[in-house]
Amino acid sequence: MKKCFAFLLALALMWTAALADTPKPISTIPFDELPPVISGQHHYLLLCVDQWSKKPTNLGNTDGIVLVTLDTRAHRIMLTSLIRDALVNRPDGKPGRVTYIAKNYSPEALCKVLSEHFGVRIEKYILFNFSQVQEIIDYLGGVDIAVTGEEISYLKRYAIPRDSTTPRLSSPGTYHFRGHSAVIYMRIRKVGGGGDFMRTQRVRTVLSTLADTCREISYEDARALVDVVLDNATLTNMSLSDMVAAMDQAFALRGCTMEELRLPPDGAAHGIDYGGSVQEIDWPVCRAAMADYLENSFLVLDEDDGFDSEFIIKD
Repeated sequence: MKKCFAFLLALALMWTAALADTPKPISTIPFDELPPVISGQHHYLLLCVDQWSKKPTNLGNTDGIVLVTLDTRAHRIMLTSLIRDALVNRPDGKPGRVTYIAKNYSPEALCKVLSEHFGVRIEKYILFNFSQVQEIIDYLGGVDIAVTGEEISYLKRYAIPRDSTTPRLSSPGTYHFRGHSAVIYMRIRKVGGGGDFMRTQRVRTVLSTLADTCREISYEDARALVDVVLDNATLTNMSLSDMVAAMDQAFALRGCTMEELRLPPDGAAHGIDYGGSVQEIDWPVCRAAMADYLENSFLVLDEDDGFDSEFIIKD
């Protein structure tokens, strides 16, 4: 009986493998052939794993991937998000989901993988879990989010605490979210269509809204925020001096409006079955969008010779 079951299982696995799609070769740029970082631009990779507890030696999947670019020359702040089911070349040269790279290799390996796919050198990262993101949002006083009726129904089904929004969720509108409910909102995927594409939009919405709350922040408060971020990071390769330098850059740009880019843009991805549902990406199109985003976004020079970034979302 056991032999019969094993044979049937093997047959089923062979049948499943036969039905799986074969990914096309993935185009990347070797790390040592990447161009230098554009003068004045500083890239920081924010990662969030699907865990509520701190497990630096046993990471979960990386559900949140956002590249923060601070441009002190052109006076811009840019957020670039990537869907978690994007198919990439793993460090071993084989195709795989981007969400597994940090878990199976390391966050440093993920930085290199993304650099080679984005066409941009990314070397600094901070990795959080859900609880740590929650703590940082609460430290900043929460966030105001406009939600739809479908999103409200999802949040209620998730049974978030009734006092986690002000006022309590009822009809579509804008609510003040505490950290826990904001994290759950950012995790919404199967609501309103769009799947992971809309999830990355929700993440960018929360981050850009939090940035708005910091427009009037004092230097002392900004410096205190550095300690909160470091206290609530699972892993980072940024030293305290690195973090303070990034804070100085962000503080100088706190009056900017966030610019946003979603990768892949429309028309540059399609779903295939490769060990499950994944998104096959047109990486040359993504790199072109990224280069245009970093080099050619619309800027307005004000009368005082300062810069003010227009709000741009490139989908």
